[in-house]
Amino acid sequence: MIILAATPIGNLGDASARLRDALESATVIASEDTRVTQRLLAGLGIENRPKLIALHEHNERQKAAELVELARDTDLLVLSDAGMPTVSDPGFPLVAAAADAGVEVTALPGPSAVITALAVSGLPTDRFAFEGFLPRKAGERSRRLAELAGDRRTLLFFEGPSRLAASLAALAEAFGADRPAAVCRELTKMYEEVRRGPLGELATWAEGGVRGEIVIVVGGAGEHEANPENALARVLELAASGTRLKDAAALVAAESGLSTRDLYEAALQARKRV
Repeated sequence: MIILAATPIGNLGDASARLRDALESATVIASEDTRVTQRLLAGLGIENRPKLIALHEHNERQKAAELVELARDTDLLVLSDAGMPTVSDPGFPLVAAAADAGVEVTALPGPSAVITALAVSGLPTDRFAFEGFLPRKAGERSRRLAELAGDRRTLLFFEGPSRLAASLAALAEAFGADRPAAVCRELTKMYEEVRRGPLGELATWAEGGVRGEIVIVVGGAGEHEANPENALARVLELAASGTRLKDAAALVAAESGLSTRDLYEAALQARKRV
């Protein structure tokens, strides 16, 4: 079978007993970075030296069929650098191929940066969605965020330190500077930090530079944005930046739950008064 194993996201003490047992007995491991796996084995005091096969974003589709056939005869342990394989990490093409081929897949649960960030963010946990990394190009990122602006679920994003300030600024522009959020960095590590606040404030804070591995957690569109005066100001702000008034009204209606028609009419009246 194929065994997906979650590995520590920072603190080696989070390695489960089942992970340790799997590492001790594995004959073959497919891992995102074999050097990281070697350090994990050494850090956990594992004396077993299994065969290591690189399985990363550049070769996983080509390797999938070969590894599925291998897993017919022996257990194949699959590791990413940190957290659960397939979750914004290599593994999905392998699991999909295994499912198609009738090869069993199981998992050893464990650390997850997504779930850990959600738990400590102080934002609603009853409904949430993980969006991975935002697009690097500004236009693609803006389109993605426009699609998400009205989502009422808590949203989570991975981000790198060099792009954090730009992504937070884009989130503030798309969702509104007052949308509550949290930046969770270096989770489970010595310098773990959770910075909570409105997106606009967090964007300003991040301009000073932030280090480490980062998860951004953003509250969903909800009652905190349903104030008609704030919504109208948001429509006028979007229109002033070049968005068609009807489109701006529709976007803010999706964010706030208010009526598109009412926002559009209010914006027209506000323009006449200027």
